[in-house]
Amino acid sequence: MEQLKILVVDDETRMRKLVKDFLSVKGFSVVEASNGEEAVDVFFEQKDIVLIILDVMMPKMDGWETCKTIRKYSQVPIIMLTARSEERDELQGFDLGVDEYISKPFSPKILVARVEAILRRSNAVPADAVEIGGICIDKAAHQVTIDGKDIDLSYKEFELLAYFLENQGIALSREKILNNVWNYDYFGDARTIDTHVKKLRNKMGDKGDYIKTIWGMGYKFEV
Repeated sequence: MEQLKILVVDDETRMRKLVKDFLSVKGFSVVEASNGEEAVDVFFEQKDIVLIILDVMMPKMDGWETCKTIRKYSQVPIIMLTARSEERDELQGFDLGVDEYISKPFSPKILVARVEAILRRSNAVPADAVEIGGICIDKAAHQVTIDGKDIDLSYKEFELLAYFLENQGIALSREKILNNVWNYDYFGDARTIDTHVKKLRNKMGDKGDYIKTIWGMGYKFEV
């Protein structure tokens, strides 16, 4: 799967960088604009933007006008960011076709979760696909891509990578990995996990570093 492209529009450089960093970690490609006019130009130049995160208060053209302009031509999902959480503003936003409304200050993790939920609803991200740090696993198609390139994995390597992605940031003992990936009826040696992890890391290239060894215990997948 190719990286999905998101347009982040905010006149604050710091805010754009914060949002971009969190989205990039989740494997999204991010383009930026610092005002509404620039946002409209970027949106119509780049035909593959799947979602827009749009600040309300901006110079040249504010979020409302930007949304109105884009809505004349496109139903791309739009998330509005606002410093004011007034009901009147929110109702105006929904009238203009805003999909989600998030008040500043907000948790970047919540924003990313909202982005993923909207894209699932709009079918840009398949429900059974997991995408983290440029690694995308499509369980239905049994396919893995890293930065858009197909990676050829064996059945167990695929299951192992899927298990790591689903448990990102959690320390996993070899026993736990055996029970979940090889199932409880596996009587072999736990070293079989080390062999599979080694092969998996090699196939993943630089991204193989995301699988960290926890000495004397097991592994942790961390972007």
